[in-house]
Amino acid sequence: MGQMNRQWVLRQRPQGLVQDSDLELVSTPVPDLAEGQVLVRTVYLSLDPTNRTWMNDAVGYLPPVGLGDVMRGLTLGVVEQSKSARFAVGDVVTTAMGGWADYGVVPDSGVSKVHRFPGLPLTANMSVLGMTGLTAWAGVTDVLAPQPGQTMVVSAAAGAVGSIAGQIARQRGARVIGIAGGPEKCAWLTGELGFDAAVDYKNEDVGAALDRLAPNGIDLNFENVGGDIMIAVWNRLNIGARMAVCGMVSAYNATKRPPSPDLSRLITHRMTVRGFLVMDYSPRAREFVAEVGPWLAEGKVQWKVHVDNGLEGAVTSLNRLFTGDHDGKLLVRVSEEP
Repeated sequence: MGQMNRQWVLRQRPQGLVQDSDLELVSTPVPDLAEGQVLVRTVYLSLDPTNRTWMNDAVGYLPPVGLGDVMRGLTLGVVEQSKSARFAVGDVVTTAMGGWADYGVVPDSGVSKVHRFPGLPLTANMSVLGMTGLTAWAGVTDVLAPQPGQTMVVSAAAGAVGSIAGQIARQRGARVIGIAGGPEKCAWLTGELGFDAAVDYKNEDVGAALDRLAPNGIDLNFENVGGDIMIAVWNRLNIGARMAVCGMVSAYNATKRPPSPDLSRLITHRMTVRGFLVMDYSPRAREFVAEVGPWLAEGKVQWKVHVDNGLEGAVTSLNRLFTGDHDGKLLVRVSEEP
């Protein structure tokens, strides 16, 4: 028997948190490569809130994962076989076409070579210098464009994107308030990361805390959550405020639609609300690394990863995103680093 490949296959559409029965871990032989393809051994699997939206039978920026298909996911891995002139055995690469699996057989057009930043571990390429960091950078610099002295609120601020977004805004002179769950996460924001203040949504009223911490209102909002937390921020946005909508994590497991803000404030307060997708900023990745890389080297931007071991636990790991049982970027180590 040839080389076998474990793959998580979507069996049914989840209702609420993903259950073990919603996906099945199956083993199939690794197929032979065709011309222009590479075999990538997965080292790290990225787990992101958008993974949950892909399981729903709903229109999105990408089509839903089909029932019976391998679960989609961004991975970092090593080329083990190649029939491509662009990639050699041993190259470290990223791809979104391998999915939740030990191996991916993918066309070379769907693979990108990893360029290591000196002094940083490989996990940085799946977090602060990967799509996570690019998302934070794009939302802050392009959508919000903070000016010195402006007040910005970040929801899910202890998460992978929010923690970086807040620090980038601080580097650009903004006053940053993070919203996170629990005293330890809030202490991390104001201590290690340098946020000006933090709101513990699990233990205090968000609206009252914002009134205390931002008595002159809020100029900018990097929104990751939606629902009641978004409404609390929305009701305190100043005239001319800007909101960058990165995610709506409160809705991804919801069985009914979360509450929405009063849209009349868009008119009365002349606000700008803009959603964005990180894939639109891929052509600016070099610009992003050129700005953020030196901040990392100088210790001006801190980052954290939470790594779970084993592909077999990926479903349990994914639910950490919605229970808050992790800090920073969430990864699954599927195999050993090269």
